[in-house]
Amino acid sequence: MNIIIMLILISLLVLVHELGHYLAARAFGIQVSHFGLGLPIGPLLYETKCGDTKITVHAFLLGGYVSFPDDDEDNEITKDLPLDSPKRFKNKKPWQKAVVVSAGVFANVIFALFLVMFCAAYYHKLPSSKYDVYIKDFAPEVKSNVMTSGLKAGDKIISVNGSNIINSYQFIFLVQKSKFFDGFVSKDTVSKKIDEIKKLNPKLDDANTLKAGQKILLPPLEGEKQVKVSDNVLLGIEKYKTDEIELTKEQKALSAALEGKKEFIADKDYSLEDLAYALSDSYKPLSISVLRDNKKLTFNNLKTSKDGLLGVKLEVSEIFVPINSPLEIITKSWDYLVVNTKLMLLGLWQLVSGKIPLSDMHGIVAITKVGGDIIENSGMLKGLLLSAIISIDLAIINLLPIPALDGGHLMFLALEKVAGRELDEKIVEGVSRVFFALLILLMIYVVFNDIFALVTKQL
Repeated sequence: MNIIIMLILISLLVLVHELGHYLAARAFGIQVSHFGLGLPIGPLLYETKCGDTKITVHAFLLGGYVSFPDDDEDNEITKDLPLDSPKRFKNKKPWQKAVVVSAGVFANVIFALFLVMFCAAYYHKLPSSKYDVYIKDFAPEVKSNVMTSGLKAGDKIISVNGSNIINSYQFIFLVQKSKFFDGFVSKDTVSKKIDEIKKLNPKLDDANTLKAGQKILLPPLEGEKQVKVSDNVLLGIEKYKTDEIELTKEQKALSAALEGKKEFIADKDYSLEDLAYALSDSYKPLSISVLRDNKKLTFNNLKTSKDGLLGVKLEVSEIFVPINSPLEIITKSWDYLVVNTKLMLLGLWQLVSGKIPLSDMHGIVAITKVGGDIIENSGMLKGLLLSAIISIDLAIINLLPIPALDGGHLMFLALEKVAGRELDEKIVEGVSRVFFALLILLMIYVVFNDIFALVTKQL
């Protein structure tokens, strides 16, 4: 049922977008020959006429379109419309065309603001996208040093390794990236470990090779560098990447064989470099700051288990922004949209710049599934707010200067303004068709990503 509700909300966003185009066109006296809800794929659910506009509803609801006599010369309602008629889109002034083309984007932005303001007025609060994260209890069965660290139940976690923590995901992410024997080491740690091995074993041959049967002393286990990540990574809008080097399969096996030993008798020949890599892979210490009785306390050199567990049970409390007046309904709703729009723009840039791979790109199937889950677990407040964010996302995507999107049409209008004449209609149509085909291919790819993520339970 919640998935159906989410589908209805998304379809409503598409309807609002197309209504924006329709109403702007009618305001300028432009005839609209066809108004379609859904993409013209599969069966037709409904068809009627409203004045001189043909209205259709397609089975594939997640889409829509508005066409003018210029686009649909064979339409029985508009086929006899004179070529110089003021009812034709192409006969309007450039600024009027631009308004009609951008009206869908404008409608999505206004509707998004309306949804957020409705939520603010009805629920008297808005999410801050931040959470208070507390230590609820400990798990003594987990082999870490947290039980003797000084942390206590009730402590509010405020930072890990210097990064402010605003949700449990960020805490868990940093803990898991700091686990024992993760198989990644830095060049600096390896160089330091080579020097330590040489100092303890001055008789190693000039080739720096440990021969089979040879015995050496091993340096003590030491912590590696702390895991430091950007705020974008913690916000989930940038893929985590490490500049550390991954151990080979043989080096990982050697690391396991050396664990806990002070000396080692080689079972075969080993290079000094392999020994250094194996001995460098240890643990990445955690530094956790908490708030206790309004005082900030910091606990250093915390170590996880080999499974990346620290042994703490968390309690999370969402932080809401209270809405106490009609003015706050407007101002705080606007602030909410601005913050989330900036995050979406940043995420889009990360995708375009390659910092987030295309394999992490998801679309309507994933959004519907996630939206349904959000409504089920968090209620309609979160579902409506997600719809507002999707509405802004539709506006951003449609503004991209890509032929076949609204932004592409605006780009062609700008080129006409610069050239001082209309562009060749056949060239524009040809380019638009190519990019439309590419967008369809991208849509198919994204749907495949969504389905794969659902099947593999990544969503």
